Amino acid sequence: MSSFNPDESGLLNVVDGRTGLAGSNRMEILLFSLGTGETFGINVFKVREVCTAPFITRTPNMPVGVEGLISLRGNVIPVLSLAKILGLARPGAPLGGSMMVTEYSKRTLGFLVDSVDRIIRVEWDKVRAPDNVSSNVQSYITAITESPDGKLVSIVDVETVLATTFGDAVVGNISPIAGGHEYDIFFVDDSGVARRKIAEVLDKLGVKHKHAVNGLEAWTRLQGIASHAQQCGRQVGEELDLILVDAEMPEMDGYVLTRNIKADARFNGIPVVMHSSLSSEANRAMGKQVGVDAYVAKFDADALADTLRPLLSKGH
Repeated sequence: MSSFNPDESGLLNVVDGRTGLAGSNRMEILLFSLGTGETFGINVFKVREVCTAPFITRTPNMPVGVEGLISLRGNVIPVLSLAKILGLARPGAPLGGSMMVTEYSKRTLGFLVDSVDRIIRVEWDKVRAPDNVSSNVQSYITAITESPDGKLVSIVDVETVLATTFGDAVVGNISPIAGGHEYDIFFVDDSGVARRKIAEVLDKLGVKHKHAVNGLEAWTRLQGIASHAQQCGRQVGEELDLILVDAEMPEMDGYVLTRNIKADARFNGIPVVMHSSLSSEANRAMGKQVGVDAYVAKFDADALADTLRPLLSKGH
């Protein structure tokens, strides 16, 4: 299957209605190929549509991997060759017969791929860190899982693709919070790029912070913090002022993590903020469904800081 139109196939035109996945610890992955025999995947919620590769207008001085620009329904968007960016492009091979139009981190991008296959649903606890991926692509793979037919699927870290191609989001001047050293934030994100930028914002706010790299680790550590507080005769709120969670994470997603936190009375009064590159209304609805106190799209440093300030001040 070299390409498909979502309006004809029906595979993507119901994505925004899938709020039932919230709290189920499942994700849906669109499988695709880069012409190497390997199977890659991307979260369906990041894909707006799929089409045959269009005519691309070449433009000078573009970053490596950016093939040019296209006009899509009145918007000009850059088109990237995923095979080139991942270092898998074969000399003389075509750039790809299909294009995935993605929308995340407030950017719309076209990703050229060899072919698009199908959508599969997987449990997040079956999604693992990419331990055995070849070194040339490992930095672009956020996780590994299996398709129903037993094939390994490498899930592409599109945030890293964006940061590597166009540069990290700049964290500008952020004023510190008065008495910021009295606040403790716990955050979790499986992307090294995201963790670095979050820590930069929190450092500028002047607050203390600790982190985890996936939802299951975060839940284990949060339970440990709660148990320690109880043993010391303290409330968890005396040790923790706010929890910042990513939506997509291996082993336990941010929706399940939030639901667990909100169901545990020890965390009563501690706000949970979801910080995600998935910024559609459907994803915000999913966050609201599991009880998040605020939802902020990646990566806007000012928006993150402005979201955290009032929630922190409420607790003091």
